[in-house]
Amino acid sequence: MLTIKQITDNTQAVISGLEKKHFKGAREAIDQVLQLNNKRKSTQAVLDKNLAEVNATSKSIGQLMKEGKKEEAEAAKSRVGQLKETNKALQAEMDEAAAQLQQLLYTIPNIPYDEVPEGVGAEDNVVVKMGGMETTLPADAVPHWDLAKKYDLIDFDLGVKITGAGFPVYKGKGAQLQRALINFFLDEARKSGYTEIMPPTVVNADSGYGTGQLPDKEGQMYHCEVDDLYLIPTAEVPVTNIYRDVILEEKQLPIKNCAYTQCFRREAGSYGKDVRGLNRLHEFSKVELVRIDTPEHSRESHKEMLDHVENLLIKLELPYRILRLCGGDMSFTAAICYDFEVYSEAQKRWLEVSSVSNFDTYQANRLKCRYRTAEKKTELCHTLNGSALALPRIVAALLENNQTPEGIRIPKALVPYCGFEIID
Repeated sequence: MLTIKQITDNTQAVISGLEKKHFKGAREAIDQVLQLNNKRKSTQAVLDKNLAEVNATSKSIGQLMKEGKKEEAEAAKSRVGQLKETNKALQAEMDEAAAQLQQLLYTIPNIPYDEVPEGVGAEDNVVVKMGGMETTLPADAVPHWDLAKKYDLIDFDLGVKITGAGFPVYKGKGAQLQRALINFFLDEARKSGYTEIMPPTVVNADSGYGTGQLPDKEGQMYHCEVDDLYLIPTAEVPVTNIYRDVILEEKQLPIKNCAYTQCFRREAGSYGKDVRGLNRLHEFSKVELVRIDTPEHSRESHKEMLDHVENLLIKLELPYRILRLCGGDMSFTAAICYDFEVYSEAQKRWLEVSSVSNFDTYQANRLKCRYRTAEKKTELCHTLNGSALALPRIVAALLENNQTPEGIRIPKALVPYCGFEIID
């Protein structure tokens, strides 16, 4: 969440940033933050003054009694009693203002960096790079859901029977391909210096608030109400929360973690052709990269993460493009975000497979994730994360773009992981 210092020191810049993100009621929300903060501070000032008077008056009572000034001592006791009652009310008032302020700050998104383009939605995102191999498909090329059925790789109907729509069952070489991709992505991350984590796939509400999924995405998360736990939408949540309420040493940074998990998203309101097959699922596999860094180095970390994801797509021999997201299409928590998309020749459309974001201090402030500088000063960290990669649309593109009359070709980088060169 935004810090009070950010808001008070650069009020207009914060409002402009929120407007760039198309956050409705930006000025009103910031005005309310300032009002609550002023109320909290003014109440604290009166409370501090009263507490000082209580301490001084309490100390004087004994001396007055020694001097035989009983009436003055009784008056002092009465004054202390009155102040204590007043202070209880002031403390309650201050606590209420602080709680309201905290809840309000939770609902205000991060502000974008200057280089984030203006725009409302996906159509305003900026393509910054395109690459990958050209693909030439047979004249009778078909989409991945038909290929999955033809080669008995994925059973969507069986998933509906067991659970419901959006929970496919991978079979045979389809399951092997999934496992191959997971291992390939994890090995590539390890080679790049990431430490593998195997976290829980359910988290408590504090973890959801820490990374910003709550309260913003509460309706999109699966909630286990009896235990008040949430199924994770991404490994970003449990892995980043490892550093909640932690003070790191500057020499430990950057911290580089990766994790494979299943991910769960309700995707409420998603309908139509764009959700067919593997295009949009409720449960899917993903390998996530998470970094904790200093403010001075986080932009370099972001670039390294972007290079890492691009290199994965090159090794998978997929046509891809990189987009810098506009203010209106960025996530609630991101300060800057790049999306990677792969091209599906059979569907004739781009499929998003990764978002790589720098959150600046936004998540760290919610998490109280800090580091101690060489000068022994405590500062907020920067947090970053990115998919490397999400599997469903990668699998869709691999199946569709590599279909041949003989079968589906496996990219060379994956053959050692799959144990086969072709699906036939």
